[in-house]
Amino acid sequence: MSGHSKWATIRHKKGAADAKRGKLFSKLIKEITIAARLGGGELESNPRLRTAVLKAKGANMPKDNIDRAIKKGTGELGDAEFFEIVYEGYGPGGVALMIECLTDNRNRTAADVRSTLGKHGGNLGENGCVSYLFHRKGIIAYDASRYSEEEVFEPALEAGAEDVAVSGDTIEVTTAPDDFEAVFDAMTSAGFEHEVAEISNVPDSTVQLDNEKARKVLKLIELLEDNDDVQDVSTNLDLPDGFDPDEE
Repeated sequence: MSGHSKWATIRHKKGAADAKRGKLFSKLIKEITIAARLGGGELESNPRLRTAVLKAKGANMPKDNIDRAIKKGTGELGDAEFFEIVYEGYGPGGVALMIECLTDNRNRTAADVRSTLGKHGGNLGENGCVSYLFHRKGIIAYDASRYSEEEVFEPALEAGAEDVAVSGDTIEVTTAPDDFEAVFDAMTSAGFEHEVAEISNVPDSTVQLDNEKARKVLKLIELLEDNDDVQDVSTNLDLPDGFDPDEE
């Protein structure tokens, strides 16, 4: 899940994400495989593959898994045929959703996404209906209880970051996609341990809903991300002040 709601609920979702580590690895392997298939298996000449491998390392994926995924993508371990699809639509309260998928069966994925949206207060839209609300950005998130904004600010901007901001208990470093790797490497070399590091669709502006609708949106996003074919869900949801995801 990408957007402000992702960072505001990162701690709440972390335990669930850890419990689904096998599912997370499956999605990361798909991304590495297709990146290697499209651009080759050499990290130096394939920026998309470098980013996918960085994300996998950030999730503590074993090196052997990463190497096998690259070889699968280059055809050394058999051909892998995945298709990239981005669905656009709306969730409860009219929030925008961008649903990025990697699939070996377009019909299955389309049916699954449409069904999940329809059962939980959302609907698919036409191509372009919400994508104009987002821009691709690199996001690196740090624990604000470990680091201060001042500690992160200077080294991040010196490395080429566009912005550093605090959102709840998280410090967010935003970069242009092309600068993501350089900033990530510089911050890691400086000793900063990240919680999240990825290139994602970030909304230019956000929509705030009441607590009930916000929970429905988060539940819908969780269900979408439970689908093995769904790589990421971006939203322009902004959580209400004092929002507690555990409160019914």
